[in-house]
Amino acid sequence: MAPTLNLINKNLYQPSLFINNEFVPASGEDFDVLDPATGETWATVASATAADAERAVDAADAAFHGTAWRQLTARERARLLLEWDRLIRANKSDLAQLLVFETGKPLREAEGEVDYALTFCWWMAGEAERQHGSIANGNGPGPAANNRFLVTKYPIGVVATLTPWNFPIALFLRKAATALAAGCTVVNKPSPETPLSANALAYLAREAGFPPGTINILPCNEANTPLIGTALCTHAKVQKVSFTGSTPVGKKLAAQCASSLKKLTLELGGNGPFIIFNDADLDHAVAQLMICKFRHAGQTCVCAQRVFVQSDIYDRVVELLTARMQAELTPGHGLDPATTLGPLTTPRSLDKAQAHVSDAVSRGATAITPVTVNSSLSPAGYFFPPTLLLNASDAMAVASEESFAPIVSLFRFDTEPEVITRANNTSMGLTSYVFTSNADRIWRVMETIETGNVGINVGLTTSAEAPFGGWHDSGYGKEAGMGYGIAEYLKVKTATWSVNWKAD
Repeated sequence: MAPTLNLINKNLYQPSLFINNEFVPASGEDFDVLDPATGETWATVASATAADAERAVDAADAAFHGTAWRQLTARERARLLLEWDRLIRANKSDLAQLLVFETGKPLREAEGEVDYALTFCWWMAGEAERQHGSIANGNGPGPAANNRFLVTKYPIGVVATLTPWNFPIALFLRKAATALAAGCTVVNKPSPETPLSANALAYLAREAGFPPGTINILPCNEANTPLIGTALCTHAKVQKVSFTGSTPVGKKLAAQCASSLKKLTLELGGNGPFIIFNDADLDHAVAQLMICKFRHAGQTCVCAQRVFVQSDIYDRVVELLTARMQAELTPGHGLDPATTLGPLTTPRSLDKAQAHVSDAVSRGATAITPVTVNSSLSPAGYFFPPTLLLNASDAMAVASEESFAPIVSLFRFDTEPEVITRANNTSMGLTSYVFTSNADRIWRVMETIETGNVGINVGLTTSAEAPFGGWHDSGYGKEAGMGYGIAEYLKVKTATWSVNWKAD
């Protein structure tokens, strides 16, 4: 019998729109939300339309220009964020359960996502008061010597956040907490697969005391997703868009935002190289690879996509990795305490994973499945067996496309210059990983690899304290970090003041 949703706080289940601090009916048709582990409907949600997007933007714009939000000090905004943090923390078990049903990830991973998400509320509460302008003296000859330059910062205005299904709580809070700390208001469009967690967070924000219109949520079905995205990107009152998702969609949004020169932050796809040199601590490297690759069944943009292993340790790494996969991976429903590997979130992800394995095998790779999926799970749920692809080559699809599945593609390499060239042979540049005990090599690789983020002897790199964002086709702009992330939500004004030093 399939597990059922059983929330302690029943108010967190809100299957409608959230506009102006109220859960309201939607203009579109209802749509079903499926449990990826069973393929069964567990929730039915009202779908927003472009007309509802107009209502949400109007509410956010009114809140931004109204006294209730504009007159709050940075410290008062910070206190609201900390109260939101407290309420999210108090409802952690319910939020994690929603994540299990929306995404399929194991409960322990879902709880970990909530913990990770909370770091952004806490960090951005501090960032709210750390945004300072500056004053500079003129240093040129003549009249310029009397000039004083005052630089001040202001919230950019209404922000549209478009969030994906793989980390719906963490990525919503990373964007929303930053925007709110800066003094902006937010309209969020969650993915069709994960609408309930965003609404639950909005409910808790209202309970925390955020004024009407500061946060608005537009759950929508797959058909209305591009329509709402277009409506938000082209709306005159929306001053900034922040999107996490695929590179093709990111490029479309950039084109739509270009007509009004909207500020845009894009965190897009990755093709992460994970490089293991022969002087690395192999047990540690493989343990970190397990965390990096199999978190959320490989459905992360920062996971190891191309695992490069130096030739003389290749067989040993395969041996260690196979043993760990057999010992640590147990596919199942996320609410089963024994489960350590959930299903893929969508059926189209299954099709892509199978296509990648078939392509690799047809081009000479050997596919090994150290862990099998119980036959009772796979007919209905979107389960894919954890797979090792041995002797992968740069001509295979797995070398140029994200698999977004529990597939480990192992590539051989011989020299450092060779692997750096191959690692950089991609249009993506999100995250990379290097494992070595050579300090000189660490510097060389860190400085020459073409990614916005580098993990050095570690398989997890993102945190609230450090700026995150990609290079090249992996996007632009930064999220999190001291000053970097919040700067994306601020605009700068410079005033030049000529001071008369002659006394009256």
